[in-house]
Amino acid sequence: MRGSWWAVLGIFCILAAGCFPSEQPAPGQKKDELVLAIGTEPEDGFDPTTGWGRYGSPLFQSTLLKRDHAMNITNDLAEEYEISGDGTVWTVKLRKNVRFSDGTPLTASDVKYTFEAAAESGSIVDLQQLEKVEVLDDHTVKFTLKEPRSTFIHSLITIGIVPRHAHGEDYAEHPVGSGPYRLVQWDKGQQLIVEANPHYHGTRPYFKKLTFLFLSEDAAFAAAKAGKVDVAYIPAAFGKEKVPGMRLEKIRTVDNRGIMFPFVPSGAKTKDGKPVGNDVTADAAIRRAVNIAVDRQALVEGVLEGFGTPAYTVNDRLPWWNPEAVIKDGDRKTAEKILDEAGWKDRDGDGIREKGSLRAEFNLLYPADDVTRQSLAIAVADMMKPLGIRIRVEGKSWDAIEKLMHANAVLFGWGSHDPLEMYHLYSSEFRGVDLYNPGYYKNPVVDAYLKKALATPDEKRSLEYWKKAQWDGKTGVSAKGDAPWAWLVNLDHLYLVKENLDIGKQKIHHHGHGWPITDNVEEWKWIDRP
Repeated sequence: MRGSWWAVLGIFCILAAGCFPSEQPAPGQKKDELVLAIGTEPEDGFDPTTGWGRYGSPLFQSTLLKRDHAMNITNDLAEEYEISGDGTVWTVKLRKNVRFSDGTPLTASDVKYTFEAAAESGSIVDLQQLEKVEVLDDHTVKFTLKEPRSTFIHSLITIGIVPRHAHGEDYAEHPVGSGPYRLVQWDKGQQLIVEANPHYHGTRPYFKKLTFLFLSEDAAFAAAKAGKVDVAYIPAAFGKEKVPGMRLEKIRTVDNRGIMFPFVPSGAKTKDGKPVGNDVTADAAIRRAVNIAVDRQALVEGVLEGFGTPAYTVNDRLPWWNPEAVIKDGDRKTAEKILDEAGWKDRDGDGIREKGSLRAEFNLLYPADDVTRQSLAIAVADMMKPLGIRIRVEGKSWDAIEKLMHANAVLFGWGSHDPLEMYHLYSSEFRGVDLYNPGYYKNPVVDAYLKKALATPDEKRSLEYWKKAQWDGKTGVSAKGDAPWAWLVNLDHLYLVKENLDIGKQKIHHHGHGWPITDNVEEWKWIDRP
């Protein structure tokens, strides 16, 4: 077993922390505690105003709105909300009689404070479009935006409300909220213990106590085999191994992996001297040929051990996904035709196509410590050899990748429940901004669709424009259009779960951060089986 030493060390830490085997309850006895090893420790703590809760349930806090297992938007703290005709004013009416875990009432003042604190935090929470927040009464709050923003609803879904009176410097380590659980003990580097919040306004959790163990994936698998945990997040390499008393849950995701192509020719540089552009990948024929020739299902079977799905966009199967963007892949003949017609031919018989003085070859970078991305990169490179395209695969540190990513193809991972991700990746406004649009992609038609999607007053009406940005029948960001990316696979999230544990209906998971499986933790229950 790979990483066996760390697995053994992880089990030792479990025992040292006092977490004993998660045993089956006696007949007629209710099991009301769980031990979970489902992800990494949140190093920055549990403060929603600085980003906690963006990836899964905030656990200790409640949000104004939330998404159900089918990705429909439903109420949480909000009783109802309305949006003004011009899309700039959002008025939210709160549930009455909601209390924080310390017993104090949650009011509109706390909502106002939370959003203002988040906007001023300088963190990854994006509230730049928020102009002001006003309290109309104890249970009504009004948000005024600088301009219409359909994606503002995502802020109402992900930002957990904190109590103004208890939001001090140590809040991230000692959170108080109105979520289903309250923090009892945090032994950093080892475990987190939480108990059901007696004041929770929603469905009362079945389980009174949860213990989260901070283990590597290998150690989590070892803990599952040893009977120490009720749920364990495991890598695909262990997905086919049987563990007595546990079942494998394969949860669909948009935790995708894809190749970003530099979209513009070489020659330019960023302000700090980083090279921009690549003459080979700037040719649409190269990008389209790679997209069409790559066999995504073969990648799923060969690299992911069958635990995943082919990816064709950054947002497969989400409400703003356009299924018309899906292409027929693994089609070498069509890819060859595209290259031939674009003038890419192997004239010297060395197996690599040329076009003028250019050879059909480029670098594909991946994070050196990511085995899955390495395997995907190598597999894609092998698939392109018969096509006459040579891809040089190189593992680099993230620091090195950031210096080279504007001029070299990179194997990235994305996947969010917020369509704003599409704007960041494809809008020309974000060319060369952080990790967004590093290939300097630009299409005025796509830009127009993205801007309309943002400026549409509400999310439902914006879906049309998000979909058209992917493919409108003539152009778009998908492989049918400009193909600035070759999306490859969506990784299944794999969990070993005790046979008697019902984890409810899971919605499609996002990129692998946080604890997304706990998003519906109040629905979990133990079912006695004969």
